Amino acid sequence: MMFRLTQYMQELVTPTPPRRRVSAGGVKPVVIWNLTRTCNLKCRHCYTTSADVPFPGELSHDQAMGVLDDLSSFGIPALILSGGEPLSRFDFWQLAERSRALNFRHLSLSTNGTKLGGENADRVAALGFDYVGISLDGIGVKNDWFRGVEGAFADALAGVRACKARGVKVGLRFTITEDNAEMLPAMLDLCDAEGVDKFYLSHLVYAGRGDKHRGEDTEHARTRAAMDVLLDRAWSAIQPGHPLEIVTGNNDADAVYFLQWVEARFSPEQNARVRTHLEAWGGNSSGLGVANIDPQGKVHPDTYWSDYTVGSVKTDRFSTLWTGDDAMLATLRQRPRPLKGRCGACAFQAVCGGNTRIRALQVTGDPWAEDPACYMTNAEIGAGDAARLTVTPFRGKSHDPAHNFL
Repeated sequence: MMFRLTQYMQELVTPTPPRRRVSAGGVKPVVIWNLTRTCNLKCRHCYTTSADVPFPGELSHDQAMGVLDDLSSFGIPALILSGGEPLSRFDFWQLAERSRALNFRHLSLSTNGTKLGGENADRVAALGFDYVGISLDGIGVKNDWFRGVEGAFADALAGVRACKARGVKVGLRFTITEDNAEMLPAMLDLCDAEGVDKFYLSHLVYAGRGDKHRGEDTEHARTRAAMDVLLDRAWSAIQPGHPLEIVTGNNDADAVYFLQWVEARFSPEQNARVRTHLEAWGGNSSGLGVANIDPQGKVHPDTYWSDYTVGSVKTDRFSTLWTGDDAMLATLRQRPRPLKGRCGACAFQAVCGGNTRIRALQVTGDPWAEDPACYMTNAEIGAGDAARLTVTPFRGKSHDPAHNFL
């Protein structure tokens, strides 16, 4: 779900051997665990539709500890503790301590940052989280409007500073929409000013309140302009003295756009090398390289597929569910996937993997239809007359997802 722009741009300067994903039968996914839906903010794009109230049915302490033991035994490569606001869960610190004791190869915290002052920042640092991702969607009042609470920006920035002061690696996550796209350069400047390690631009996904507000998704021309800004900044980032890591998420067309940027500026040999790396990465990894456990213990192909459940960790081990015979997981792991429309005709399927399937599902009721947020033209992706020459984000009502899943 994440495209590491800086990493792949570095291949133009310092070539490395490509690393392919493990085959579908043996893959161990990054697990994003939404520990709770409780959150002190009310963001316009929240895919879990979280709120500052308790939610019934969330995992008990003993159930959650059992999940950690299973994930550790299964050998997942990374665990991301998320929410809601994960620090709002009653036993967050106990779960975090157990996670560290189990020695996951990579342990991350995804938070809104507003609870990371003082003692909490001390505890995060003491636990040795490998990475803390803090969400900000603009500067000052723009962020507060986007996140629904006055003062959220100041509190989150204080959290950034508290973590950095304690030597914790910090990234900022920015979800771009028509309402805040103009803030992108300022967000990058903020990263530089605060010594932030990573900038993560997230494209809007049509899930939860993000689906309710899908009409705020960026027009394709604006998305392309944002990518141009990131490409310029990423090129600077691989030069000495500009260490900011740039990544994007939830629109794997970014990799195709980058590849065409490379083709226009570098040698055929460099272009071929970068493409080999991107095909080894493979684009969208829902159901393959990424998995989700929601607050009630339901397992999903990724964090946005709340309407499709593989099973529940309340009754089965995650490891059993993930290696079972679930039909949706099997189809998501196919290469190529059974894509339709522009995505099915695209010459870059091996690079992007078909992009974000939940957007296609929400718009059409078919998870294998084309992703409406792909901003590449037919000419650029070799799709011929498969569909319109350019596409625009869907603005109407969602198809009833009583769901033709397969």
